[in-house]
Amino acid sequence: MVSSLPHPTTSAGRDGLAALLARPAKAVVALDFDGTLAEIVPDPEQARAHPGVVPALVALAPHVGSVAVVTGRPAGVAVRHGGFAGVPGLEHLVVLGHYGAERWDAASGTVTATAVPPGVAAVRAELPGFLDGAGAWPGTWIEEKGRAVAVHTRRAADPQGAFEALKGPLGELAARHGLVLEPGRMVLELRPPGMDKGMALAEHVRATGAESVLYAGDDLGDLPAYAAVEKLRSNGVPGLLVCSGAEVPELAERADLSVAGPSAVVDLLARLAEEVSTP
Repeated sequence: MVSSLPHPTTSAGRDGLAALLARPAKAVVALDFDGTLAEIVPDPEQARAHPGVVPALVALAPHVGSVAVVTGRPAGVAVRHGGFAGVPGLEHLVVLGHYGAERWDAASGTVTATAVPPGVAAVRAELPGFLDGAGAWPGTWIEEKGRAVAVHTRRAADPQGAFEALKGPLGELAARHGLVLEPGRMVLELRPPGMDKGMALAEHVRATGAESVLYAGDDLGDLPAYAAVEKLRSNGVPGLLVCSGAEVPELAERADLSVAGPSAVVDLLARLAEEVSTP
């Protein structure tokens, strides 16, 4: 029953939810990983999916067209940190890693990927010395992401100060090597242009022939996916935008439905599973 679910605050969101419930087999449920399925932690390598994620997805996935985890992480890392591999019931799950440059399919357990642009290797080599000459903010650290490189400021004595001070210089470094800078929650990611969650999501919706889409995210990097859902709506494909947490006002203001972090996302997924599995 619809009444068991949280109610979207917008008419477009209500239309998106209604379309998903009316024809779940033609719906895509797309989810960011960090901050949406997993809590944000100081060390990204320690992030793990909320313990309720896999059971909720096992209940939901067989009844919808596709469940997609859309993340800036390498696909294999998201699979390991999510505990998605080899789980019966998740055959409809895909992980679109590196903003869609990598794809892991649960049905086959394999990853397919495009080539890594040369600018990433150049930035990777230059970045340590660059940071030493950019104010040497203690506590900042570099995360190697394969097809991208990220600078985290969360551990700095002044995380926001380090973030603001490094944003401009890192943007210039990225541009010099043909990359773009993607700000997040106390993280600055340098990655190739043309890679974002919006492009990955739009292509997945197109490829699956979905007639409705739900997207849930928590950070600035999810804004392109929000824009993709809004464009799909304008083309007649209903969509529901879910915001996990309230740390990023730019996202929360555009959401149809806001929930209080990964545990509430799990609850939403479990409730959706109940609705679409009821005869």
